[in-house]
Amino acid sequence: MSKNDRLVVNAIRILSAEAVQKAKSGHPGMPMGAAAMAYALWGKNMVHNPKNPKWVNRDRFVLSSGHGSMLLYSLLHLFGYGLTIDDLKEFRQFGSKTPGHPEYRHTVGIETTTGPLGQGIANAVGMAMAEKRLAAKFNRDGYPVMDHYTYVILGDGCMMEGISHEACSLAGTLKLNKLIALYDDNEISIEGSTDIAFREDVPARFRAYGWNVIDVADGNCYKNVCAALRLAKSADRPTLIVCHTTIGYGSPKAGMASAHGEPLGEENLAITKKNLNWPCEEPFCVPQEVYDTTAKTIEDGERAEAKWNELFAKYAQAYPELAAEWSLWFDEKLPWDALNDESFWSFPGKAATRNACGEVLNRLAAKVPNFFGGSADLAPSNKSNMKGAGDFSAETPDAGNIHFGVREHAMAAICNGIQLHGGLRAYGATFFVFSDYMKNAMRMSALMQIPVTYILSHDSIGVGEDGPTHQPVEHLAGLRAIPGLNVFRPADSRETAAA
Repeated sequence: MSKNDRLVVNAIRILSAEAVQKAKSGHPGMPMGAAAMAYALWGKNMVHNPKNPKWVNRDRFVLSSGHGSMLLYSLLHLFGYGLTIDDLKEFRQFGSKTPGHPEYRHTVGIETTTGPLGQGIANAVGMAMAEKRLAAKFNRDGYPVMDHYTYVILGDGCMMEGISHEACSLAGTLKLNKLIALYDDNEISIEGSTDIAFREDVPARFRAYGWNVIDVADGNCYKNVCAALRLAKSADRPTLIVCHTTIGYGSPKAGMASAHGEPLGEENLAITKKNLNWPCEEPFCVPQEVYDTTAKTIEDGERAEAKWNELFAKYAQAYPELAAEWSLWFDEKLPWDALNDESFWSFPGKAATRNACGEVLNRLAAKVPNFFGGSADLAPSNKSNMKGAGDFSAETPDAGNIHFGVREHAMAAICNGIQLHGGLRAYGATFFVFSDYMKNAMRMSALMQIPVTYILSHDSIGVGEDGPTHQPVEHLAGLRAIPGLNVFRPADSRETAAA
């Protein structure tokens, strides 16, 4: 590792520890242990342009271990996304750009609000599905206009949460080879060693899902992670890179549970700086060599987007109709005036609202071709299938209907990822009772203010023969209590269309 590369890695560690120390709360251990893998991504492998964080063909990065938010904030500062040293000093303070967990829309460069553990990996699966769908739709020989990776860093907590099992199982089935997950395997949780509650063979689990698995014995060396990333990019399936790391690396608390969720302490922080040969004694001081090193990555990102812009201009000349469709798909406005389209509001006679919903969905799909969604194994019952749109799969990525399988929690979080990616309009469908499993991710949709559509059927008293487990009385009030979630309960076909 060169001197300047080492300085950047240690800058991530020190800034993270200092911000947590100043806030007197937070999680320093994860950012310090994951700094090398993060630098391998952001500094050596990720294609991104800090000068244009919304460049459509950028690689996506998701920090599923959202509690380690100072890792991401340090990266955003060092790589020129506009976060200042003063912003880092305001970590976890009310109204700051650096809240305890990364928030979408709130801070430039953050792709999603991961919040509760496991949401981020499922969001990343959705982003990778979106890339695969759009690539199949728009790419032509010599014109890979949609061609990027989705990277995610996750830890033991995400691995323990059930949603990661649901999402990663589906990712393997779909062979999402542009999805690369880096597992921060530090074997520590809040209560102590993960051995007290988590002894499964994670690599074996992921191989069983159909993932490519690469083991990095020393995850504290960014060059080892870079080598693994190069291998991952050549795989024909999603890749899990198992990085064996040390929580709180470089500090007196290295490898200890106490490094997880509490400040190091001023004395330990001073010792950490000596251990890492950090040249600055004063807090929040970053040597100029660090910024000089990351500036090269920023320049590379600008060149990458400029090259893509040239490619797309030639693509638009060669395929003007596809380029026009591209503009339509990536426009957030509806492509037609539904309110003044009489045919949209006309229905022959009465129908069960789930049947009406299926009719409305297909009328919308005829006008809005970038709908992308499906059901948690209930499409025949809740009528959520788009006719003629085909079934999205590893073999047929140019299709609109998703078979999520019986995975309601992951379905909702994956829909968030699809919507966040851009270019597609996501929906997920199931029975109303299973909104209980989805509620966490539905709440994230509302927090992020993204227009994911959730179709929840079988809420009538008429399904009472299934018994009380399938006929909840409290769910409607519970969903309506979520700020920012629009809840409609239509009573006929026209109300279904309005919803």
